[in-house]
Amino acid sequence: MAVSISNAFVTLFDSEVKQAYQAQRALAGLTRERSVEGSTVKFPKIGKGTATVRVPQTDVTPMSVTYSQVTATMEDYIAAEYSDIFNQAKVNFQDRAELVQVVSGAIGRRMDQVVIDALVAASSTNTVSNDIGGTDTNLNVAKLRAAKKAMDAKNVPAQNRVIIAHANNMDSLLAETAVTSADFNTVKALVQGEIDTFLGFKFVSLGDRDEGGLAIDGSNDRIVYAFHKDAVGLGMGMNQQSRVDYIPEKTSFLVASMFSAGAVAIDSDGITKITCRES
Repeated sequence: MAVSISNAFVTLFDSEVKQAYQAQRALAGLTRERSVEGSTVKFPKIGKGTATVRVPQTDVTPMSVTYSQVTATMEDYIAAEYSDIFNQAKVNFQDRAELVQVVSGAIGRRMDQVVIDALVAASSTNTVSNDIGGTDTNLNVAKLRAAKKAMDAKNVPAQNRVIIAHANNMDSLLAETAVTSADFNTVKALVQGEIDTFLGFKFVSLGDRDEGGLAIDGSNDRIVYAFHKDAVGLGMGMNQQSRVDYIPEKTSFLVASMFSAGAVAIDSDGITKITCRES
């Protein structure tokens, strides 16, 4: 009976986890994603070229564009939990909805962390200090303008710019009139208490996360990351999939969902690190 229940359950559970995972994952679709066959994926980076004056009856001058690539290595992750048959009135997986939320949440946060870790490791020269807009300040409009200026100076496309910030940083930003006033921005920030877009950036707010999230150091400094979609690559070696196995010794079903992925910074010019001092 256990085998037949497992076979009937796994398809439904897997589809529900996929739906919930896609809904809960904060950074879905905000990086350059690619399906991978193998343990690594290479993202190409093409350099710049300069047009030259055309001289009649002479050979053209090639731009000598440089080509390079960065590599993301796949890491395997799994989220698993036991479903004890004695905790159920019948062996019909009544706790399926709860397990779906727990497992999909764990997968979504870990997938986000793969991207965050790539941003942390990026060697970008675009930095905004915590003294912009005042001494030892949290996130503010002056820092957003500095980040925008840094990316504009590197000719980063205006579309598909993202900022990942902690809830504490977003709270500080919401205290600024330029963000919440209808004279400067839409009233969404004032009415709903959230910021969707500002100065061309799409905002993603994260809370404290066991996976690491946006870490804070001993000086209460936290790095907020502004980046362009094409500046970060995410390789999917194995997309999310689930399975359910009955473990007799545990008198439980082992419900597990897993994936394999890796991320890497492709172009550091498209990444800006903003230091914010939290009080």
